[in-house]
Amino acid sequence: MITIAGASGFVGGHLVDFLLSRGHKLRCLARSEKAKGQLIQKGAEVAHGDITQSHTLKHLLNHGDIVIHLVGIIEEKGISTFHAVHVEGTKNLVEEAQQAGVRHFFYQSALGADETSWSGYLRTKAEAEEIVKKSGIPYTIFRPSLIIGPWDGFTKKIMDMLKFSPVVPLPGEGRAKFQPISIKDWLACISRVVDDPEAFSGTFDIGGPEHLSYRQIVEELSRAAGYRKPTFSIPMGFMKLTTSMLEHFLPSPPVTSDQLRLLEQDNICAVDSVERQFGFIPMKFADTLQEFMR
Repeated sequence: MITIAGASGFVGGHLVDFLLSRGHKLRCLARSEKAKGQLIQKGAEVAHGDITQSHTLKHLLNHGDIVIHLVGIIEEKGISTFHAVHVEGTKNLVEEAQQAGVRHFFYQSALGADETSWSGYLRTKAEAEEIVKKSGIPYTIFRPSLIIGPWDGFTKKIMDMLKFSPVVPLPGEGRAKFQPISIKDWLACISRVVDDPEAFSGTFDIGGPEHLSYRQIVEELSRAAGYRKPTFSIPMGFMKLTTSMLEHFLPSPPVTSDQLRLLEQDNICAVDSVERQFGFIPMKFADTLQEFMR
């Protein structure tokens, strides 16, 4: 049995469809009735569970299970803080996995995860990694850059901006580099882990075959969507000041201070990381966009 935490998110939704299509038996954790209904309709077994509430995880896992932990947030809202979700949530799930005697534990981290990072997102991802590594359970950790595909939040935010704004603002000069990888290629990587967990134990940086600046990504998205809008740079200092003010007045600002910090540093690994570790060459960003934006 494969148990998935985070099955109703962008990556989780694609993974559930993929694994069910290959005949795997799945148990998915769901917090809401809506998510539960959608997962049952797909054909998965569903259990009510919230990794931030340890009592909801009791007796959910079985000896010999593979656990896939995809739960993560990119912005904090109320009690759903980076520490509560990434650190405490991972700790709760790992403790239940230890008691159950699961076969293998997969954790979705992030490229650039670092316990000394000034980004709360990256710092708590790294703290969660350490919990997994010290658990005594055989594990696999993926550290992906941007994962791109139908329904991904990153592309949606930029597409909304392209649709409604007469110009395209770029924080700073858009120089920070990323390494987008398609959801199909990410699925191809994790399928190897599911098929042979022992052969893919350890930590793996995951990225596409190109290093692209944020400006290049926005411009490529604009071309793929048929928009011809000018870009202009906004000084990062001004962006930070404005964002800090908006965070005090809006429950969900267009961008958070932590997200701006992520646009100040490169988020890349070796361009041949997937080919070297998983044996295939992933799609280029432009090809990925053409495929799913049709």
